[in-house]
Amino acid sequence: MCGRYTLAGTDPSHLRARWPIGEQLEVRRRFNVAPGDDVLAVVARRGDGPSDQRPEGTLLRWGLVPFWATDPKELGVKTINARAETVAERPAFRDAFERRRCLILADGFYEWSGATPHWVTRADGGPFAFAGLWASWRPNGAARDVEPLRSCSIVTTAAAGSVRRLHDRMPVILAGEEQESLWIDGATAVDELHALCRPESAPALELRAVSRAVNDARHDEPDCLDPPEQAALF
Repeated sequence: MCGRYTLAGTDPSHLRARWPIGEQLEVRRRFNVAPGDDVLAVVARRGDGPSDQRPEGTLLRWGLVPFWATDPKELGVKTINARAETVAERPAFRDAFERRRCLILADGFYEWSGATPHWVTRADGGPFAFAGLWASWRPNGAARDVEPLRSCSIVTTAAAGSVRRLHDRMPVILAGEEQESLWIDGATAVDELHALCRPESAPALELRAVSRAVNDARHDEPDCLDPPEQAALF
């Protein structure tokens, strides 16, 4: 699963060069992104034609609210993650999986071994994109000019490599620009999408134990990545 993550160590100018975020969105370092936060993402906006898609940066609320929900609070934390194996069938996710896939930008995520949090990153330390889903929700009967709630979920898969020491699940990490383009392309076949979610498709990862400061979801400071006070190291 993925319940906390980071976008802590990458210069915003590098993120803007790597992904089509644009200059209008605020990009700041995040040491403890938690459910309910607004997160940095890339979606494919539809143009005039069926094959006309334009990637662009946006902020999405973490915790997907499907368009059919009667109350945005009825799902929330329950939909921060979507299992890759069932994402095409589950009512909360299947419309987003078919029509609204996104990239959620990060440079690490947290997983726990007992009471000890660990920070999992790419072996090369670079930023990456989680495979995500997004949805747009308005209250029933609301006018079209009412600003919708745009929300998202991170797709998860079976854990790979060293992550298996901590948990049996992990977020789907897209390995590079080619995989990212395939994920948000509306024309990508379903079998190709499922292939991107296989754990063996993930880049090489490494982990290290960090401070328990991260246990407080409201605490979003650099000391989340400090060495642990006491930790059982592998």
